[in-house]
Amino acid sequence: MKRDIVREALAFRAVAPVPHYFSFTIGARKKLEDYYGDDFPGCLNNYMSEAAVEPPGAWREIEKDVWADEWGVEWDRSVDKDIGVPRNQIFPEADMKYWNPPPIDGGRYGSIPKAVAGGEGTFIMAGIGFSLYERAWTLRGLQALLMDFVMNPGFVHDLLDAIADWNVQVVRKVLQVPGIDAVHFGDDWGTQRGLVMGPELWKEFIGPRVKRMYGTVKEGGKFCSQHSCGMVQELFPDLVEYGLNMFNPFQPEVMDVHEMHAKYFGKLAFWGGVSVQETLPHGTPDDVRREVLDRIEMGKRGGYILTPSHAVPGDAPVENLVAMIETVRECEA
Repeated sequence: MKRDIVREALAFRAVAPVPHYFSFTIGARKKLEDYYGDDFPGCLNNYMSEAAVEPPGAWREIEKDVWADEWGVEWDRSVDKDIGVPRNQIFPEADMKYWNPPPIDGGRYGSIPKAVAGGEGTFIMAGIGFSLYERAWTLRGLQALLMDFVMNPGFVHDLLDAIADWNVQVVRKVLQVPGIDAVHFGDDWGTQRGLVMGPELWKEFIGPRVKRMYGTVKEGGKFCSQHSCGMVQELFPDLVEYGLNMFNPFQPEVMDVHEMHAKYFGKLAFWGGVSVQETLPHGTPDDVRREVLDRIEMGKRGGYILTPSHAVPGDAPVENLVAMIETVRECEA
């Protein structure tokens, strides 16, 4: 069973085949739908599935190309069709008076059993996106929040505590739903040159809340997964100490994937590693095949799930997407 193979990989045992998981943005997905027709998405044969922890109506279109989330943030999707760009501030000032986060319930967990059933036999991750730092900056504004780390630290502590408290309550509810294998937190802390806020501020503001969130997952006996783009590997020792089991997106542009896999083998597993910045959009199909085969060879030892280093963007040529999928299928035949 695919779920068991993923668990074996996360236990750092040799696996065959190496488990994989493919996800795509709207543009890339459309290319594959046109290419594979009725065989898509079944041709992906994914080993993992994600269940979003969102209530009905979590996103609503308030005007053309503008969507509001359940936190009240308005996202302009006129250019970025997948997520968008925030255009308002919930906190124009560093003041949390009269503010409350969204309801913990509100049907938030009703769609998870359907997602579990749809991914039967796969490793199911309950996804909590924009889980802490990203949630804070979308509410306050990125520049304002970064200034607040220095100018208004009390406000930042209060805001992050409120968001972490909300996450902890949601995770406890999620873990009551049968069939969940892991909780996956999304939160981008890095640029391609290092941490956005630097290690000292991360450890003061972000780390203690992340530790609480991971602890809640571990108390429930589930695997804990973290997404953060960027050069953040200096945090891996802390994340391992806090209880993290698997890290994504494992960007080859900012870290040596073989070095990290070897260094943290037995401590931290990785999923990602196939470049969505260079190889998939700018390489040839042969480049894609070589990179996929290299990652498969690395993953045979365990501690790795082969995936693109992010949901594949629409600028990747369809022949490269097909090369990735078909190379994996050939290795599993």
